Amino acid sequence: MRCGGIFDVDSRKSQLAALEQQSSAPDFWNDQNAAKVVIGQTNALKAFTEPYDKLCASIEDAEMLIEMAEDGDPEAVVELESMLKQVSVLGDDLELKSLLGGKLDANNAYISLNAGAGGTESCDWADMLFRMYRRYCERKGFKTSVMDIQDGDEAGIKSMTMLVEGPYAYGFLKAERGVHRLVRISPFDSSSRRHTSFCALDTVAEIDDSIEIVMEDKDLRVDTYRASGSGGQHVNTTDSAVRITHLPTGLVAQCQAERSQHSNRDKAMKMLKASLYEWELDQKRQEAEKFYGDKGAIAWGSQIRSYVMQPYTMVKDHRTNTEAGNVNGVLDGELDPFIESYLKFSRQNSEDES
Repeated sequence: MRCGGIFDVDSRKSQLAALEQQSSAPDFWNDQNAAKVVIGQTNALKAFTEPYDKLCASIEDAEMLIEMAEDGDPEAVVELESMLKQVSVLGDDLELKSLLGGKLDANNAYISLNAGAGGTESCDWADMLFRMYRRYCERKGFKTSVMDIQDGDEAGIKSMTMLVEGPYAYGFLKAERGVHRLVRISPFDSSSRRHTSFCALDTVAEIDDSIEIVMEDKDLRVDTYRASGSGGQHVNTTDSAVRITHLPTGLVAQCQAERSQHSNRDKAMKMLKASLYEWELDQKRQEAEKFYGDKGAIAWGSQIRSYVMQPYTMVKDHRTNTEAGNVNGVLDGELDPFIESYLKFSRQNSEDES
């Protein structure tokens, strides 16, 4: 069993060496925005090369333990079992990352949740999904920052936008784009009837200044409003929150994360540029199901995944037919099987079409 040739990392290591040399220059931090881009690219490459090197070292250790076990060393047999499990985990992780070869897959991501029709039920479902993705990000070691959140009238949230920072955040979370459906006994129904709720999720890659997006002032409408939320930094006494609408496309970005209106405007503009770039790519691809535009209603028949809690428990992805019986585990952020299946499904479809 040899490590060489399993994964092609030569180009990644060459890119990493060039970036590390660039970051060691004395004037590296003179342009902080450019420096942050380089650091982000470096971390994304290390997220692949470091596990790869660890996998190679583990394979070499396993080979040595095999020889010791063959010589009759009982302790080597026990240690070998543990080492082979580690090799399997590292290999699976690298195989998954090898599917993330898109231009923006290594970038940070913005995810947005919007409750569908159904009032309090859908708002509560949006809040449950908000928690699910925060837990998933914690498991992956991603940092999350809420850019904007709109509370429901009685419970839950109507909408939310969150920045997820970490290597390959967009590559993983792009698999979650679509409508999510919940079936359960409603805690808001005094008759304990079963209800179906829907919530839509959009994912957009954060882009840096190397990608030029042209937006003219006449195409933008900027609105300010008072920040809302359950308290703390999200509640201000001035109109510091900012909403920017791109009139030709109807794309909207809003931010209330900061107390300063200027800071919120800058972050909203950055989100809007990322959304517009994704929208332009979508127009070029001319896919039947668009990321933006005519996505259909957030309702029955348009869901990508169903979470059923009554009369049985099951989560099913309708694109890949991946299923899980532990609904609570999935809602606690255990999304890897669904995301991995979708990435493999997308790769297979791309190969079939080429």
